[in-house]
Amino acid sequence: MSTFIGKYDAKADIKGRIFIPSNYRKLLPEGEKERVVMRKDPENDCLIIYSEQIWTKKIEDFKSKLDEWDSTDQLLLMQFVSDAEWLDIDSQGRVLISNKKLQAIGIENAEVLFVGMVDRFALWSKSRYEENKMSAIDFATLLKEKMTRK
Repeated sequence: MSTFIGKYDAKADIKGRIFIPSNYRKLLPEGEKERVVMRKDPENDCLIIYSEQIWTKKIEDFKSKLDEWDSTDQLLLMQFVSDAEWLDIDSQGRVLISNKKLQAIGIENAEVLFVGMVDRFALWSKSRYEENKMSAIDFATLLKEKMTRK
């Protein structure tokens, strides 16, 4: 499994093209280096980017928790999947993200940040990421709590 870690600064050009960090592109599975899946995070102002393999696994896991005969579950699945879109990775390692999506996550000055999330990665407005990340004390407290939970 790929392990996307770290943070990488990048810039969106006027057309919305952004270079995916080469460290992340190298981790995409063979045969999946030309396209990824992107969806807006439902709670945070960021875009989550998945390899096709991980996206498929997430959808299968999600579907297994739903009742296909329950209309609310079906609407939840439809909305989750319909908010996703394929992104082609061009020969230079760039993806094209619509201005609407970039504005939805607060990217106004073209400065973006890729943040690793182990099996996927996120695209943030650099300033919004700084505003939203936990303080060092909150992070240490929550990390200790989660790591020592039995």
